[in-house]
Amino acid sequence: MPRICIVPRVNGLAGVASFRLKFENGLRTRGVDVTYDLSEPSDVILVLAGTRSLFSLRRAHSRGRRIVQRLDGINWVHRARWAGMRYTLRAIYGNWNLSFIRAHLADEVIYQSQFIRRWWEEWYRPARVPSSVILNGVDLTQYTPHGLHERPSMHHRLLIVEGSLAGGLNAGLFQAVELAARLSRKFKIELHIAGQVDSRTKNRLENQTAFRIQFLGAVKREHIPWLMRSSHLLYSAEVNPPCPNSVIEALACGLPVIGFDTGSLSELVQGGAGRLVPYGANPWKLETPDIPALAEAAEEVLRENEKFRQAARAEAERRLGLEQMVEQYLKILLK
Repeated sequence: MPRICIVPRVNGLAGVASFRLKFENGLRTRGVDVTYDLSEPSDVILVLAGTRSLFSLRRAHSRGRRIVQRLDGINWVHRARWAGMRYTLRAIYGNWNLSFIRAHLADEVIYQSQFIRRWWEEWYRPARVPSSVILNGVDLTQYTPHGLHERPSMHHRLLIVEGSLAGGLNAGLFQAVELAARLSRKFKIELHIAGQVDSRTKNRLENQTAFRIQFLGAVKREHIPWLMRSSHLLYSAEVNPPCPNSVIEALACGLPVIGFDTGSLSELVQGGAGRLVPYGANPWKLETPDIPALAEAAEEVLRENEKFRQAARAEAERRLGLEQMVEQYLKILLK
């Protein structure tokens, strides 16, 4: 039985942890064993971005074990705005850790999107080893338009799903509030926010009366499909997103996506699955974006919601299934 060592064993509800759980489920259905211990024998080591176990990883490398690194984006928000000393130090160390593995230990690199590949090559030069791009995928039987939901018929529900929107990562939330306020001039709007939001930001955002806003906090993974089926529109709030799982999950659930055309969104939101608009400023400096253009796009999606819902699901079925993603990974991991 083939065996893949996956490090680190990331736990949580979003991001890398979400990928790990989906990927492992796909591996086990194919009879591929998984371990998290670098000291145990395996056919290949898959590093999910970076790891604190650099000494053990270097030892494995020196013994000739093959290492494939799956790369996310580069920490950059601390360059655009002050996000606190702790966040800044973690971001700087994280970038060093990722770039060290990529430059010295990896035998092959998998980027989650073309955007990420270009980003890494521009900031850290092209990798010295072979590289490829594999978009994230989702279980199309779990994330589906069919199933229980409570999508309102008397008003429109705008949804945000992010792992963390706290501290220096909260810029997209203020954009969402301005967007909802503009939409509320023509529609009855409700804004639901799933993810970690700090209390200071909550207090600032709640100080409005144009629409209802609800903070859902961290939502369990199994609840996400119901939440997405119960909404009319997903706003991708992250600026320069690497390859957001929430967008792929939304498309699979038939939930149209709107956002600014930054990061990898144009690689995901295609075929009428939603609407993207130019940022209208410099996103790398977190300048104020073109909210009126975004609101106009959102209006179109809300007025023709069913058409966009069908297109969203069709796009997920065409390119973003878990089966397709796992097969692409195995071609590289088990050469």
